Amino acid sequence: MKFAGSTKNNTMKIIVFGATGSVGSEILKQALQKDHQVTAFVRTPQKLAALRHYPNLAVFRGDVLNREDTVTAIEDKEAVLCALGDGKAGRIRAAGTKNILDAMHTTGVKRLICQTTLGMGESYGNLNFIWRHIMFGWLLKKAFIDHRQQEQYLLESNVDYTIVRPGALTDGALTRQYKEAFNSRFKKLSLKISRQDVAEFMLRQLGSDTYLKKAVSISN
Repeated sequence: MKFAGSTKNNTMKIIVFGATGSVGSEILKQALQKDHQVTAFVRTPQKLAALRHYPNLAVFRGDVLNREDTVTAIEDKEAVLCALGDGKAGRIRAAGTKNILDAMHTTGVKRLICQTTLGMGESYGNLNFIWRHIMFGWLLKKAFIDHRQQEQYLLESNVDYTIVRPGALTDGALTRQYKEAFNSRFKKLSLKISRQDVAEFMLRQLGSDTYLKKAVSISN
């Protein structure tokens, strides 16, 4: 297990899927502040009005379930960050991620950092009773299944992925004080982490191969 730290990344040409979502919007803001050349892939560009003053922001209006849109948007990028959300519905994450992976194969773009959730794979062992049986077993069952299929597509792909599995998302501040890379037997967790910390961690992977072709759990 490691504790999070900070490191400086070189700027890159990146695209963010789910850029108006709760984690995606944080990725977008932090990436722009770090001077990355950022393309925000969105269905509703008007939601980004407050960020249009950034000269390093491009907005691509499209549907992640449309193959032509994803191919056009990803072309010539150096890395893809995926923070697709769909609430409880469980319809977009897996299907959208598969489309992104297919587009990356077509365009030759290799690097992908994708947010899923703590509880996937071996990290299921980190969950408590409430999260296992009430949240993922009942209230968020469709989302759990969607994330599981999403990860399966990632694990079977030939891209240079990093799967990021955060605990429950909060509106807390950027702390860089969360735990990372803990094993499935580790229980001393709040099972929560701020969206700002998740975004910072995902962006930090652009300058690191520590978790290349791996899934990593992060949580307080």
